[in-house]
Amino acid sequence: MSEYPSTRDVFELEAHLETLRTELRGEILLPADDDYDVVRSVWNGMIDRKPSVIARCTGTRDVVATVDFAREHDLAVSIHGGGHNVAGNAVSDGGLMIDLSRMNGVRVDREDRTVRVEGGAVLGDVDHETQLFGLATPLGAVSETGVAGLTLNGGYGHLSREHGLACDNLTEVDIVTADGEVRTASEDRNEDLFWAIRGGGGNFGVVTSFEYDLHEVGPEVYATFVWYHADDAAMWLDRFRDWADSAPRTAGVLPFTAHVPELDEFPEESWGEPALAFLGSYRGDLDEATDVYAPLLDTERAIADFSGRTSFEDLQAMLDEDYPDGMRYYWKSTYLTELSDEVVDVVRRYNEEAPSTLSTIDIWSLGGAVSDVPQEATAFWHRDKPFMVNFEANWEDPDDDDENVQWAREGLAELEELPVAAGRYGNFPGLGEDPTTALFGDNYDRLVDVKIKYDPENRFRFNQNVAPRSGSD
Repeated sequence: MSEYPSTRDVFELEAHLETLRTELRGEILLPADDDYDVVRSVWNGMIDRKPSVIARCTGTRDVVATVDFAREHDLAVSIHGGGHNVAGNAVSDGGLMIDLSRMNGVRVDREDRTVRVEGGAVLGDVDHETQLFGLATPLGAVSETGVAGLTLNGGYGHLSREHGLACDNLTEVDIVTADGEVRTASEDRNEDLFWAIRGGGGNFGVVTSFEYDLHEVGPEVYATFVWYHADDAAMWLDRFRDWADSAPRTAGVLPFTAHVPELDEFPEESWGEPALAFLGSYRGDLDEATDVYAPLLDTERAIADFSGRTSFEDLQAMLDEDYPDGMRYYWKSTYLTELSDEVVDVVRRYNEEAPSTLSTIDIWSLGGAVSDVPQEATAFWHRDKPFMVNFEANWEDPDDDDENVQWAREGLAELEELPVAAGRYGNFPGLGEDPTTALFGDNYDRLVDVKIKYDPENRFRFNQNVAPRSGSD
């Protein structure tokens, strides 16, 4: 488990903080303050880091003052948007944490079909405003996820096959770089920076606002959510492979292995059994939805079938209760050139051996609009892979940490021995222990060049770090 070094003893800083306090409309928190432990906490209960200073910013001017302070006092900076990155990159030991959670405004321009989103917003904030007009932008699949981290690392979700990644729908950002300058980045302004932040993570500054294109979605969609016995998993995944080859882009499915939860919605005799589930949505003519998903639906074989029409907002929030704040998480992924029989065998076996019945193994079906974008067009590299497998270790007891982390690491290592596996995804990074080059492929050297230009001292290094020196990972 990696640890970040302390960059400044808090007592050395206190004498200098008064000036910063007067410049901020937000507040400064130190370890002795009442709210400090609450604010430094993030979604993943495994993460227990203690920054020297927390700046609770309320606007871009606050962010500029805080970045200037960090530079003047040689502090490394972590950025708390939604706080949902599984590696806990929002908070560091001994550094300065910029907390954007109060900057969560969302403004829809329905004439231009764009939405402007502040850096502390979560997905549910965006969906709530855009769905008023029957519009949406591709974001994730859990409404409490932070918009910033999701987008900067790419951003898969229910709409990806039809409309691309979250970062593909960016039209503009405002970003505070390490020199304290506020820069607007787009296709025709600071183009190199705009290229880098679309998939390059939080390496280049604090994004205070994002502007996205919007698409007609909802307010009603068809949700597929059906559970089958694990004994039939190979058959259903074989059907899924055939379905994915010809499915319309308006339809998507995320297969995942799991154990049947002990909930009244499921037959009691199935509780705790290994299972395979399909979760997805269709946004075309909803009367055609059952025909589109027919190869994946069999009511007689299903343990439970929750498929049917629902609101897009409810679809986006469907999994929220499965990922509560403070539970313990270790997620790690690899891309696949093919969903081979060998992959299916590994996934089935590790699901049965999972030490926690809360854990899942997810098979993301990619392609579509994601692969339409050339690999070199943005920093996000792994567009050519049709699938990704993510080991989601989810558990509650700290005493079980080692066993669950080992389960995910060993499962992924076995997958990576197969010739179909390659690459990493920045939003499922484990604890950030793998080389950054695994995320960025042939785009890595270009990212180093951008890093050298905008953050030569590596002020923003609590991420999947692109170090500002050639050849480093």
